[in-house]
Amino acid sequence: MTERKAAVMNSAALARCPRCGKGALFKQVLVLRDTCGACGLDYAFIDTGDGPAVFAIFILGFGILGAALWFEFTFNPPVWQHVVLWGLLTPLIALGLLRFLKALLIALQYKHKAEEGRLAP
Repeated sequence: MTERKAAVMNSAALARCPRCGKGALFKQVLVLRDTCGACGLDYAFIDTGDGPAVFAIFILGFGILGAALWFEFTFNPPVWQHVVLWGLLTPLIALGLLRFLKALLIALQYKHKAEEGRLAP
């Protein structure tokens, strides 16, 4: 993996500023800060839209469904165990996955200087 790719992944995994890698990206679990506390980068350019949610739905749906099927056919548990287990694990994994994916898309948007499309004059 190249150094630039490693910097993007590191920034996403730690939810840090895509420019300096030091300032926190979020002030709460998924609420984006206005600026970086370390380098002062204005986060106004960031617009991840629904991308992180869509990716999380596909990844989480595949993973949880596979785990639930494996659990069912391996242990044959009663329904209430499925409800408790997957009812607790799904939102917890979803929050962590959404945080990572949102930070990843922000870092990629910064790296590639992506912005809203405009019509040429």
